[in-house]
Amino acid sequence: MKKRKRKILPDETDGAFLLKIVIYVILASVWIKFQEPLDLFVIGINGIPIGLFIGLIVASQDRFQIDRKIEYVVLIVMTIITYFVPAGILL
Repeated sequence: MKKRKRKILPDETDGAFLLKIVIYVILASVWIKFQEPLDLFVIGINGIPIGLFIGLIVASQDRFQIDRKIEYVVLIVMTIITYFVPAGILL
């Protein structure tokens, strides 16, 4: 029988992980906000979280499964927080 060699993924350094989290926090704060809410049926839309969508695409490509889950949480929580803060691009 042949023994299969397992690929060993290099560990991610703490600095690289911290840098990724900071990038995701910045991405999650990118919004396109409107001066007047857009009416979509009966719901008024104040803005579109462009950074959340970009961050989800980037985070889905992460090779570390546990890191990916943490990145999703950071993106979603920061998107919710920055919804109530006057941050974003105003159109």
